[in-house]
Amino acid sequence: MDSEAVIEVPEPRSACEVRLDDGTVTVVRQHGNPEGPRLVLSHGNGLAIDLYYPFWSRLADEFELLVYDLRNHGRNAVGPLAGHGIPALVRDHDAVLEAIGRRYGAKPATGVFHSISALVTLMSPTRLLAARVLFDPPLFGPGRDAAEFDAAARRAAALTRRRADRFGSEEEFADLLRYLPGFVGVAPGVRLLMARTTLRRSAGGPGHELRCPREHEARIMDQVRSHAPLVDPGTVPRRTRVIGADPALPWTFMPSFDLSGIRGLDYDFLPGASHLLQLESPAECAALLRGFLESEGLRQTRRVPAGMPAPPPAKPRGRGVLRAGVAP
Repeated sequence: MDSEAVIEVPEPRSACEVRLDDGTVTVVRQHGNPEGPRLVLSHGNGLAIDLYYPFWSRLADEFELLVYDLRNHGRNAVGPLAGHGIPALVRDHDAVLEAIGRRYGAKPATGVFHSISALVTLMSPTRLLAARVLFDPPLFGPGRDAAEFDAAARRAAALTRRRADRFGSEEEFADLLRYLPGFVGVAPGVRLLMARTTLRRSAGGPGHELRCPREHEARIMDQVRSHAPLVDPGTVPRRTRVIGADPALPWTFMPSFDLSGIRGLDYDFLPGASHLLQLESPAECAALLRGFLESEGLRQTRRVPAGMPAPPPAKPRGRGVLRAGVAP
């Protein structure tokens, strides 16, 4: 395996258990500057919020970061498949936001979500967030070929059900990722971090297994086919910015949001970036988020409290940012 830096995710400042409607528990973890503006962050299907540390660590100097894993993902225990699905994730999203208000106090919050968690926040009937920054959500815009979208979801689910789910070691899994198209362009250290955050030691024998079982991940992909079309891009709440993958590139998972549906949306994309753009270009994604919050009056620059470690410095990778179809 190529030598990669080992990325250590620090212990949180505090944590808050949130008991969901069926007794499932997820844990919200507080990082960053508690005096700064509040960001609530979650992740994509089959992943874990700790995997995004190269991205959200760059925000820790000035923002309060409240991060959580979706049910049956990351640090959470695995529950029954029957209770896993997009409707449950929508209910969980609302329960988490309500719990954050009770535990950490009332404060405007911006949701920062990727992929399936971005779709989930748009499906929520509540308006508990002041703003949203959504990285490559699987939206179904006007002009999109429904048959193509459905076929892509079917293929993705089928591939997930067939892939290996047990590995001899974290290093073996990280080495395998080098050959997968979606992980070719990730930042240094991300493949090993992927192994450390999405695998756990197998309960029934040696080696490691996926923290989010493949059947749980595939179930979400199946449901995206019927749920993504329910979100009308024309009714996305104000103060929402969508940041997409490069629409000119072949997609690696689900098709990215296409340009025919961006009228009325505040939309950016990163040239050359794939669906995993926060793992490929963490500095650029953090800069885009800061710029949006600045434009909306939701960013307050504060110094890091004494004794608090600063995040790693941003290392620009030579990509520009293009704005397309931005709403006035």
